[in-house]
Amino acid sequence: MAKSGRDNIIKSIAKKVLQKIPISDDDCFYLYEKAETGDLAVIANYIRESYNNKNVYYNRNIHIEPTNICIYKCKFCSYSRKQGEQGSWEFTIEQMADKVKNESKKGITEVHIVGGVHPDKDIYYYINLIDAIRKAVTEIHIKAFSAVEIDYMVTKSNIDLIEGLKLLKKAGLDSIPGGGAEIFNSEIRQKICPEKTNSERWLEIHKQAHKVGIKSNATMLYGHIESYAHRVEHMSMLRELQAETGGFMAFIPLKFKMLNNPLGNIGEVTLIEDLRNYAISRIYMSNFKHIKAYWPMLGKEYAQMALSFGADDFDGTIEDSTKIYSMAGAKDQKPNLSISELKTIVNSAGFVAVERNSTYDML
Repeated sequence: MAKSGRDNIIKSIAKKVLQKIPISDDDCFYLYEKAETGDLAVIANYIRESYNNKNVYYNRNIHIEPTNICIYKCKFCSYSRKQGEQGSWEFTIEQMADKVKNESKKGITEVHIVGGVHPDKDIYYYINLIDAIRKAVTEIHIKAFSAVEIDYMVTKSNIDLIEGLKLLKKAGLDSIPGGGAEIFNSEIRQKICPEKTNSERWLEIHKQAHKVGIKSNATMLYGHIESYAHRVEHMSMLRELQAETGGFMAFIPLKFKMLNNPLGNIGEVTLIEDLRNYAISRIYMSNFKHIKAYWPMLGKEYAQMALSFGADDFDGTIEDSTKIYSMAGAKDQKPNLSISELKTIVNSAGFVAVERNSTYDML
């Protein structure tokens, strides 16, 4: 296609953005295939600033990973182990509650709990965990359990999904993270995580969570064997559910990392591809107010760059409390950010660091 023709298509897409018309799936695919990186940055930043001005949000948080013992062995995962396998771990409820209590002295406002799908743990175990944390630290936001974990715990406990979600909420669950989405396309899932919760079930769990008043996030694992068409399909399904429920708080593109997993031989996509993907995510996901650059996955420097390609959330301080990406070869092997360092990263990129709570109220 001649440059003038390409420019006209980009202009038509930009016009939709200016008129607040969601771009089509075909538009999104075209952006992946043909758009200049600079054009993507300009359009994405127009949207991020219309939603969030120059603000870049962060919070004071820790992660708890109860166990890496998991019934699944996803091809992209460097984290999971079987029971008794070297490198496996499993914390007690008391250990996890004590950790939250100790870290709360640093002013954290959120605990993020996600881990392996342990074969022996039912929903009542996790209700006891929430209860113990809530007793240890009354005023903290508990964001916990991916849809995959919830799927297993309700099945193991022989209760239906809605009842399970209501029990978790009653115990003190505030929101659900976006993990386990990977890529929704069934053929790709069959190759990379064949036994895992399927896309229809993942979406249904989030839909029902939203209906009972539990907000959540959404993710997309990119940069492995998926195509651009698969990414568009994935985001389209999320955008459709968001139009129905409005329950997603943020969309988080997650980059495949190659170390210590069976897909490692395919390598990783480039930084340019990362930045283009962030920009296109911002442009397409018009009913998501926030796009998160998850710095433990990208690295601080690259996450800072993503802020100029549509991302408006930098995640949080983390406090060296997650191993999921460090075990897969992430640059930050002990992810931790002080507030002053985080503010310096954000401000030096031309943005304003704004502390938030877990539902994006400014603090």
